[in-house]
Amino acid sequence: MDSLSNPTSRRSFLTGPAAAAAAFTIIKPELVKGWGADKLKIGLIGCGGRGTQAVADNMKGAPNTELVAMGDIFEDRLEGSLKDLRSREAMQPFQDRIKVTPENHFIGFDAYKKVIASGVDIIFLATPPGWRPIHFEAAIEANKHVFCEKPFGTDPVGVRKIMAAAAKAAEKKLTVVSGAQRRSDPFYLDMIARLRAGEFGDVQALYAYWVGTPVIQQPNGKKPEWGDFEWQHRNWYSNLWLGGDQIVEQHLHNIDVCNWAMGTHPEKCFASGGAVWRPKGTEVYGNIYDHIGADFEYANGVHMSSYCRQFEHCYNRVEEIVVTSKQRMTWNQTKGGPGYPNEHGRLLQSIRGEIPYVNDGQTVAESTMTCIMGREAAYSGQMLTWDMMMNSQLDLFPKGDYDYKMTHETAPFPVPGQYKFI
Repeated sequence: MDSLSNPTSRRSFLTGPAAAAAAFTIIKPELVKGWGADKLKIGLIGCGGRGTQAVADNMKGAPNTELVAMGDIFEDRLEGSLKDLRSREAMQPFQDRIKVTPENHFIGFDAYKKVIASGVDIIFLATPPGWRPIHFEAAIEANKHVFCEKPFGTDPVGVRKIMAAAAKAAEKKLTVVSGAQRRSDPFYLDMIARLRAGEFGDVQALYAYWVGTPVIQQPNGKKPEWGDFEWQHRNWYSNLWLGGDQIVEQHLHNIDVCNWAMGTHPEKCFASGGAVWRPKGTEVYGNIYDHIGADFEYANGVHMSSYCRQFEHCYNRVEEIVVTSKQRMTWNQTKGGPGYPNEHGRLLQSIRGEIPYVNDGQTVAESTMTCIMGREAAYSGQMLTWDMMMNSQLDLFPKGDYDYKMTHETAPFPVPGQYKFI
């Protein structure tokens, strides 16, 4: 079972070179980059709604930080984010901590490199998740602490890169906190602690639900001036290589809780799904499903039943049900969402050595891989195993020189029996 205070202590992570690095508990503050009275400098990569809100949450939850650099492939996104942060009423007490000078506005597909090289201490990663492995690797190589939005990639090749970089982060004592905010929510922390202490008995079954409404970013379609690559980024949620499908991009929250409760990942999965609300074959709605139901099985025989759906004007449900040998519990995010600012408090405290070292890299990467296993099982119609995922050569990321006008063909809509798992 994983430790609440040190998620890297999981059995699956304590092998090879990461073992010694993950075994310690408290870091000596004087050895931590950024420790001391000085403010820690943040660089934001990805200035959409989630990145903007992550900065706002950090200002609320983590004192002694300041935003000094921002990067995005779109100038309007970056400038809009900065305007939002400077104009929000709730952000007015923190304006002295928003210090992004014009020379630290970075635009383009290489903007992430410039943010990382701008003298910051902490990198916030909030681009579409298809870019996450490349950006995470670069941040760790540059010895930066990282707040990394979920999910940690959209394909097995990318997620394995995250796992390798997370091990390097542990060796370097670099803090990694994920945007899976339930891991910082008081309710979930309490329930997991009580579960670990044996109060509820053994887990017998798990149910994970994200039954909600569609995410449609560009309902009016592609503008004439947008090339393929720009269009796909403007409409990233509907494009598999960038968003990963709902089960990966959104339902990860619930599946991650189930893995957290079990202290490990499932060993196999079968699933089914499709698109009935999203019109198939249309560029606005892309090449993803709008519902997936999956059955995951853990090594000890416990099953997780997972269901995600995005329909308009229909029944909604977002929660987890944990059935133990003593009781049946429904778990929900705390009203008001304290996990959002709390994860940034956790980030800062870990960097400063005030709490046991935090590295969410491996655990949330495993949850991301779990979600991808469910998606690929639904797409292919096959039973897939963890070993198949860890050996999969599926790599969705485009190759070549990235440009706004770059031609990039959208993958065909997946049809079970025709779609081939790689």
